[in-house]
Amino acid sequence: MPTSDSRLDALTELLSGRRLAILTGAGISTDSGIPDYRGPDSPPRNPMTFQQFIGDSAFRRHYWARNHIGWRYMDSSRPNQGHRAAATLERSGRAVGVITQNVDLLHTKAGARNVIDLHGTYAQVRCLNCQRLISRTTLAEQLEEANPGFAETVAAAKGVEIAPDADAVIESTAHFRVVDCGACGGILKPDIVYFGESVPKERVARAYNLVDEADAVLVAGSSLTVMSGLRFVRYAAKAGKPVAIVNRGLTRGDEFAALKLDIGCTEALSALAASESYSATKSSA
Repeated sequence: MPTSDSRLDALTELLSGRRLAILTGAGISTDSGIPDYRGPDSPPRNPMTFQQFIGDSAFRRHYWARNHIGWRYMDSSRPNQGHRAAATLERSGRAVGVITQNVDLLHTKAGARNVIDLHGTYAQVRCLNCQRLISRTTLAEQLEEANPGFAETVAAAKGVEIAPDADAVIESTAHFRVVDCGACGGILKPDIVYFGESVPKERVARAYNLVDEADAVLVAGSSLTVMSGLRFVRYAAKAGKPVAIVNRGLTRGDEFAALKLDIGCTEALSALAASESYSATKSSA
């Protein structure tokens, strides 16, 4: 079996002389304490669907009660060395930018400048009626006023589990009061693309443009289970651009990969950022 060093050497050799588009998933954030959905050690999860959210007021209440706890955990999370390595690759010109399926803002917090938050972020909330945006901090203040002491009571309980979409796994939410849009009374929803919802076309176009600018695609920490990320891997492979995948476990994009490494994202990205032999200049071959 190849050693970790030999596999990292193969990654560096494949990407040498090529500017990268980096596509990341939840696996890159596990070292920051944020769990993923489909990793080998992840518990079974049932991510919320758009249809559930808009179709059931009880479900929305349950969701906002849980999110009222979970978003604080995500907001306090800090980038790990994998996020910082991706930002280093961008600053050095070896990467054109980052397309992330995560909503945790950790790439931006790490200093990356050209980040496409494919599925939105936890930090904004949108009214589904008038499209007004407010910050999650503002909504937290409104929810705290409507539910005094709720967050503190739940936080005092041990072992609250946080999901990758800033949801907290808690049981009793029947008494929680939901806040509607202050401008029109419409339903408020995190500005996040849920399962069953489409990524905005403008955002998809920007991501395709980023792949067009790159010479290769590096996937870090995504199983590519959903089409929102897999489409860019297929697109790159069809254009003849090499795809390298770093992920624990199988992915739906393995057949398109020139190289697949079953190792940690932090290890791979850190090695790539530190490698003196990895140049941003295109090879003449």
